[in-house]
Amino acid sequence: MAAAKKTPTPSKKPPRATVRTYRHGLGDCHLVTLYGARKAKYQIMIDCGVILGTANAGAVMTEVMDDILAATGGSIDLLVATHEHWDHVSGFAQAAESFAKLKVGAVWLGWTEDPKDADAKQLRGERDNALALLRAAAVRMQLDGGGDGEPNLLTSLLDFFGAAARTTTASALELVRAKVARPRYCDPKDLPVELDGFRGRIYTLGPPRDMKMLKKTLPSAKAPETYGMALAAAERSIGQALANPEQQPFSNAFRIPSRVAQSTPFFQQRYWNDEAWRRIDVAWMDDASELALALDSMTNNTSLVLAIDLDDVGVLLFAADAQVGNWLTWSDCKWRVGGKPVTGPDLLARTVYYKVGHHGSHNATLKAGGLERMTALDVAVIPVDHAMALKKKWGDIPLDALVTALGKATTERGYVVRTDEELSATAKRRGARMTRLYVEVDVF
Repeated sequence: MAAAKKTPTPSKKPPRATVRTYRHGLGDCHLVTLYGARKAKYQIMIDCGVILGTANAGAVMTEVMDDILAATGGSIDLLVATHEHWDHVSGFAQAAESFAKLKVGAVWLGWTEDPKDADAKQLRGERDNALALLRAAAVRMQLDGGGDGEPNLLTSLLDFFGAAARTTTASALELVRAKVARPRYCDPKDLPVELDGFRGRIYTLGPPRDMKMLKKTLPSAKAPETYGMALAAAERSIGQALANPEQQPFSNAFRIPSRVAQSTPFFQQRYWNDEAWRRIDVAWMDDASELALALDSMTNNTSLVLAIDLDDVGVLLFAADAQVGNWLTWSDCKWRVGGKPVTGPDLLARTVYYKVGHHGSHNATLKAGGLERMTALDVAVIPVDHAMALKKKWGDIPLDALVTALGKATTERGYVVRTDEELSATAKRRGARMTRLYVEVDVF
């Protein structure tokens, strides 16, 4: 009988990095500590947010920010905001008083947030126009009786932009930008930033410069990827409906005013009842939901993706919410370091720690061009709150098939962590630590 394999135990040598991921709900917040010579530390904070609708969100995010202040002594080397979604940036505003106490050496944002970049200006213009239409559509939906107070696709997607909050994603991002005089707007074409004294460097993999790839968000069996709905077509459809409040499927000669019909027993029984599928008066709102999905996915695809390469250890990959188009462009990323070529696939092959994209959704971890290339993967961490995802009607977060694939990819050397679940026995044996507020992983 073959001898049973021994489970790897935590290394006795000092770690090269520690990643603390907060368990504050459906959102992202990470504190990365790199260790260098003579007990030097380089500390990076990546995102700080939680989904709109989280109970006591201000108190929750203040607790997170206060923990970061305590863990860092009130000072970090680098602050990263990956993209303009509420579940990634809300904490900067919700915990503004605590955030104001944090000293920051540098701020990194994606090139898509550069106010002087022409392509970024175009993207912001498209996003702002779409958001204005969607907010108007959400109000019109309520007025037309298309909302019953329960979350629907349109309103839940608008949550990502803080549409119902006193502050917005844009204002939260401004608090980040204001931390330093000159933020860096990262581009995949940039040379990696050397981490002097820490035997490593940081590469930018995304967001891509290709506008077509920014809008490429969904996998498909036919392509195998397809594009989302074109923003312009959806905007025209919604704009026409909003510009004509009386727009209806039938002409005046064949139409009864809504208020009259609502008070008529015949229509009360046959129309305003539980069989909402029979109604066609708000069918035009299908385009609003399609537009919201396209806008949400494209914003995810503007995620700043960082690969922290520690020479003697491997790569820590923080993919934020990058979706298909973002991932696909990494194959074209090339740099020269020390006279030798380095490519995006090289970095994936050396990835030992993966912050799983977009809470483990179906289109935020590529298969052949992503996870299957991570042949050295030790640890995968999924920041997620499945109970909240269910409330938001996102039942497939995290996707079971992806969680299974991550388990297979890490089973020989490491483990998978979900922030909404307790650590597995294997994760504990292999050195992971968890408190009520965060999970912490050492990288050797």
